[in-house]
Amino acid sequence: MKYSRLDFLIDQWSTLPPVETADLSGKTVLVVGANVGIGLEASKHFARMQPTRLIIACRSDAKGKAALAEIERETGYNGCESWIVDLANFASVTAFADKFEKEGGDLHILVMNAAVVLPDYQCTTDGWESMLQVNYLASSLLSLLLIPKLVAAGRKSLTPSRMVIVSSVTINWLIPAKEVKTSSKPLEMLGSEEWCTPKHIHSRYPESKLLNVFFVRALTDRLQAITPLSVVAVNPGFCYSQLRRFWYEKPTYSPVKIALAIMERLMAWTSEQGSRQLVFAAVSGQDNEENMKGGFVSYARLVEVTDFVLSDEGHRMQDTVWNETIDILKGVSDKIAPIVQDYLVNI
Repeated sequence: MKYSRLDFLIDQWSTLPPVETADLSGKTVLVVGANVGIGLEASKHFARMQPTRLIIACRSDAKGKAALAEIERETGYNGCESWIVDLANFASVTAFADKFEKEGGDLHILVMNAAVVLPDYQCTTDGWESMLQVNYLASSLLSLLLIPKLVAAGRKSLTPSRMVIVSSVTINWLIPAKEVKTSSKPLEMLGSEEWCTPKHIHSRYPESKLLNVFFVRALTDRLQAITPLSVVAVNPGFCYSQLRRFWYEKPTYSPVKIALAIMERLMAWTSEQGSRQLVFAAVSGQDNEENMKGGFVSYARLVEVTDFVLSDEGHRMQDTVWNETIDILKGVSDKIAPIVQDYLVNI
């Protein structure tokens, strides 16, 4: 799909439909990255649908408790729990998954919303560039580790569970560098400090969001046809949020900082409006589940993904990224290999 900047402007200035609603009684919903912005607003919408459990995953106990209080105050829902996970630390992710295995029960809706945007190269304690790890590798790790819980819930309820991965409209204007597209290990290249020059690091956020779409489509291709789980990517639109806070914390003005301020003033949605896209991806389309599988939700509708993703070149890169992702994550958790073997098929 060719999606121009004019299309983007038209969509941002269009009237959004009201938030989707569903009966979530008896369901467990997990929102990762829920203490601010669209994650918090999506959690409020889910709370109003009265799930049996709503778990919000945040980086710190203080932020989680503050979000918990706000959700209860604005919705009256008292079934919300705050759990801690730091996607910049693989050990925190595996510990969270272990806790969920013991205490979480079945999982019906997973929303992977946590992300960062950084203006320069930063390295995690695990040795990866921060945006690559938080936005893609750790999100993929947790998503895979929670597949058994999602599938179990789908089988018991006789309704497919949903895994929602938040992507971005920015993938529409990204073509990965030739060196990355042709690399046998594109993630290793993207994560190296040598590659992350100022020129390349400015593309990292849309690159990570493209990787999210690759993950959704590759996972969908490999899930067994009878598996009661739908994996969906979603573009929340351009919204006011704290996602770009690191840019605003810089003491000096820059062309990027000025451009972002102007764009926000002219066209940004509120966080609540953006959160409606996450909710749509999580609860809509249950009467035509096959269409949702591997789908890309944008502006409250399923749309075709970018031409690059659909191209032969995109398919080759998607498969290469998938194989490298699984190899990396097998080294992080010994549970990845059994999950891949038991729940996915080779293609």
